[in-house]
Amino acid sequence: MLVFRIAVKRPTGQRFPLYSPPIPHRSYVPTSYLFAVLLQVVQPVPPPPLTPLAPVAGSTASGASAAGTSSTTNSAAGGSRHAGAVYHGRRGQLTVTTPRRDAVTVVDGRFDEPAWADAAVLTGFSQFFPTDGLAAQDSTEVLVWYSATELHVGIRAFAGPGSVRATLADRDKISADDNVQLFLGTYSDSRQALVFAVNPFGIQSDGVLTETGSVLGGGFTSTTAKARESSDLAPDYVWKSKGQLTDFGYQVELSIPFKSLRYRAGDEQRWQLNVARTVQITGHEETWTPALRGAASFLAQSGVLAGLRDLRRGLTVDVIPTITSSAVGTRPTSGAAWDYNGGRPELGGSVRWGVTSNLTIAGTANPDFSQVEADATQFSYDPRQAVFFPERRPFFLESQEQFTTPNRLIYTRRIAQPVAASKLTGKYGGFDIGVLSAVDNQDASFNQTNSPLYNIVRLQRDLGAQSRMGIAYTDKIDGQRWNRVVGVDGRLVRGIYNLQGQVASSFTSSDTGMRRAPLFDVSASRNGRRFVARYAMSGISPDFDAQSGFIARPGIANISATHRWNFYGKPKALVELFSPELYVMGRYQYDSFVNGDGSQDRQLHLRANTRLKRGWQIGTQLLLEVFGYDPSLYTNYVLLQPRSAGRIDTVAYAGTPKIGNRDWVLSIGTPEFRRFSYSGFGIVGYDENFQEWSSSRIFSLQNTLNLRPTEQLRVAATWNYDTFDRRSDGTRVLTR
Repeated sequence: MLVFRIAVKRPTGQRFPLYSPPIPHRSYVPTSYLFAVLLQVVQPVPPPPLTPLAPVAGSTASGASAAGTSSTTNSAAGGSRHAGAVYHGRRGQLTVTTPRRDAVTVVDGRFDEPAWADAAVLTGFSQFFPTDGLAAQDSTEVLVWYSATELHVGIRAFAGPGSVRATLADRDKISADDNVQLFLGTYSDSRQALVFAVNPFGIQSDGVLTETGSVLGGGFTSTTAKARESSDLAPDYVWKSKGQLTDFGYQVELSIPFKSLRYRAGDEQRWQLNVARTVQITGHEETWTPALRGAASFLAQSGVLAGLRDLRRGLTVDVIPTITSSAVGTRPTSGAAWDYNGGRPELGGSVRWGVTSNLTIAGTANPDFSQVEADATQFSYDPRQAVFFPERRPFFLESQEQFTTPNRLIYTRRIAQPVAASKLTGKYGGFDIGVLSAVDNQDASFNQTNSPLYNIVRLQRDLGAQSRMGIAYTDKIDGQRWNRVVGVDGRLVRGIYNLQGQVASSFTSSDTGMRRAPLFDVSASRNGRRFVARYAMSGISPDFDAQSGFIARPGIANISATHRWNFYGKPKALVELFSPELYVMGRYQYDSFVNGDGSQDRQLHLRANTRLKRGWQIGTQLLLEVFGYDPSLYTNYVLLQPRSAGRIDTVAYAGTPKIGNRDWVLSIGTPEFRRFSYSGFGIVGYDENFQEWSSSRIFSLQNTLNLRPTEQLRVAATWNYDTFDRRSDGTRVLTR
């Protein structure tokens, strides 16, 4: 199946390029294969002439950062003299006194207004990924100052000729480009930070980084771990950016209004700040602070943006009215003219009010979500687990991080088509607060006669420097039926060690009476530089029912352990990082686990992930598994048994108690070359065949190719192909 998507974008040059959501569509997987192609054409706008600027003392136009200085007397070869203070990350100069200038500027990426002349300069970057503790190979300068209403940031990224990767990408789709990310912790809690990222043209990516103790990489994805959690890019904030390529690399200007931020009330603000630069030609990530991989928190290693006084947010009110209408055509008789009846238009809309600098109230009535991006098609290798689709609707994405819980006890997509909804989010009295109430459409009720009512509360409290406790409460009322979930969770962080836990109970009332069921989850991890370990145990009762959340598979318990060793190569060596990994897991039916019986599934995965010079990645795995028969999947299966006289009898199906698997996995990923990048993933071996519960020979390929013939043209193609053949006679069971 071929799916084409075409978009034309014309940036104005006055603000950030307008974001056009992808055209909604739904893809259906044919029985043979899935092949999707994304084609996007962008019309560029020529950048304005560039005013030559030179690096401040402490940076060089190429190579590693030179020795820094905190003086304000630095020359600018080919440019003007810079009078601002310099803060060198590798020298430990991490507390920035932010200068204030009540000046009006135009965000054009040029830094030619007088206010930039004495901005604070952040330089002296360090390498963070794949190897930490080294001076960055590329020089970067970040200029910072503020006015009464906005934070102003300028970026100068020095790079060799022709080495910068940049395209006119969609918003939040700049990971394949060179980019710079700002992590702004406005509450200085070392747990959460707003993320503002730009590519060399100023294309934006924004969201929230909330540290939960998980780490990217490793595992079944066969990639080297980044030692930093991923950001949630679903939220979109209002800010400006503009960038351009230069003879020394690229530079970008950012303007972030304070009304787009949340922060504590007070005369003076002290915010956590870190800056990370991704250089695609080497595959390296570089940070302003000398952050270390061997730490339980990346945000706790941030610097400080100090001296922010008398900030003015102004009135923060957003109103989005909507009017929707549809026309239905009918033809009374054959050959007659069509009669169209448009009916009455439907009114709706959303409103958001920033009550204080850290509390926001939002409401919506009869919202229109017709322009929301459609869900992407997903493959599921295990039919016993439900497929998760993330929230995409703007009203529910706003402050979504306030409702995050372990095990997804809160999942706003359960509110299918709200008639009305309201929520309160923010921070008050040391608590993170999230309160949501919604009335759903009658079509979403059990008998389609009631309007389900949802009430959700999420409270979190910071403990110490990095630890946290939280509670979650959800309530769904559908006529005489109701479902409530109460949960308590916490995270304790000490150095490189992390302990997390959650307990919850569901209470469900239906026609058959009231049921109560538990959930528990506990994990401990060590996030060292050379040795990483994680141990976890969880259990979900078969009767646990979270009707306001998402539980992929109830009725099971898991015990798992992961050990990973990191071996770092020398600077400029062919192998930058080699990470062997051992993963063991036992999966139990919940009742069997409680009664001390044996496991249903057992898994032993031996993995080796390698990061090569310039960003190449190679991963191999050997999967040794035993899967047990799950009768709940085959309740509708029967065996047809031939009898005498041509009769056929039906016999209840009973599968083989255990099936053994042995699979080999190979993955490869190229760097982000100027014109293309590729990632591939293949599985071959013997695996369980859930379609008829037998052992089969599996062959699976997942291929992704991204082409960038020009800065304006991008083509993305994905091809997934799976086959399952019976081991008994080699006949084909499934192709998809």
